Amino acid sequence: MGFVSKLADEFKQFALRGNVIDLAVGVVIGTAFTKIVNSLVSNLILPPLNLLTSKFGFNFANWAYTIRTESPKLDAKGEMVKDAAGRPEMLVQDYPILKYGPFIETVVDFVLISTAIFLFVKAINAAKNRLDKAKTPDATPEPSEEILLLRQIRDSLAEKK
Repeated sequence: MGFVSKLADEFKQFALRGNVIDLAVGVVIGTAFTKIVNSLVSNLILPPLNLLTSKFGFNFANWAYTIRTESPKLDAKGEMVKDAAGRPEMLVQDYPILKYGPFIETVVDFVLISTAIFLFVKAINAAKNRLDKAKTPDATPEPSEEILLLRQIRDSLAEKK
């Protein structure tokens, strides 16, 4: 029982440490912020971008490397449909192997989201710097010539001793 209580005490000490709580708060806020940015990108930025790219014939969602497959055509009963010569009719289909269009869309999403987060953090840092400058008094002014002269006299007297 001593091992379990010692382990529980160590876990409690770890879990209640300030950094862990700060991290937990950061994760929760980050998750909420991610939802906001995802909504911004998917609902406000990408629709006009998709409209613009569709005018030029781009539709990333459908881009894929495909192979052409042939399979016998089946009727409603599941039997092969045959032509007049008795050969089975073939159904030709394109089968996507590598769907790289959605990957390109995901990369565009990432770039837009990371740019939005960068601008948001930059704005927060600028506001924080302005607040810090307002809180701290201006740097101490340079001492006057009289003060500098008095310091030199003090230093020279200290050297003579």
